[in-house]
Amino acid sequence: MEASFGVYYEKDTVIHRLDPRTKLLFMIAFIVCIFVASDIYAYIMLIGITVASILFSRVPILMVLKGLKPIFIIVIFTTILNLFWTDGTTVLATWNVIPDFWTITIYKESLIRAGILALRIIILMACTSLYFSYTTTPIELTDGIETGLGFLKKIKIPIHEFAMMMTIALRFIPTLVDETTKIMNAQKARGADFSSGGLIKRAKALIPIIIPLFVSAFRRADELATAMECRCYHGGKGRTRMRALKMKARDYIFLLLTGAMIAGVILLNIYATGYKV
Repeated sequence: MEASFGVYYEKDTVIHRLDPRTKLLFMIAFIVCIFVASDIYAYIMLIGITVASILFSRVPILMVLKGLKPIFIIVIFTTILNLFWTDGTTVLATWNVIPDFWTITIYKESLIRAGILALRIIILMACTSLYFSYTTTPIELTDGIETGLGFLKKIKIPIHEFAMMMTIALRFIPTLVDETTKIMNAQKARGADFSSGGLIKRAKALIPIIIPLFVSAFRRADELATAMECRCYHGGKGRTRMRALKMKARDYIFLLLTGAMIAGVILLNIYATGYKV
């Protein structure tokens, strides 16, 4: 199992060189646009923005797709729920599971809605991993969150601690995935079987993996805490940065494009004649 989410992909592209605060503002706007969009043409535009971002960043598409593997179960579960439990007017198929008691009906509207919701999750995770992981180092992400949301300190929100926890969590995702792979290989060498049997049997087979993984995670957390204390880390108060963040022309151009994206979604919602969701 190869980790991809949480891994920085080093390249010299315009998206890599963007200020992390610019990426943060763009992602906030992008998330809002995803859930505000109500016309199919608006979703086509958001898909185009996601694909263009991947192409401009020169991050391999296969790497982005591998990063989406953990959410496939959520996507499938959400799709099934909306497919079978959303009402509509145009019937596509009907099954009498239990005659005169339980009937499952699939409508055209429920099929489209399920596809739209699955699409929302996929493009949201693809864009988030692209801008916050593959094209931004953990240090840049921490500085961007702390500086960009620094105004929250005035209402006593510990934004530095929040940024540090988020960055450490992202940083250790690939480490924990690699650790899981090592434990699984060690258990397979001892005769463990994770691929055969029913669901309950497979779940029981994961117990020898979960316990060592938790022990390893707690050990790494303790080692990290000790290392931070030895370096006299006491939070964000009075700390300086090796590299000061400074907005450049490309950042302002990108923010203008972000504003154009918001305006485009609003206008498409109002004036477009495509399918409304």
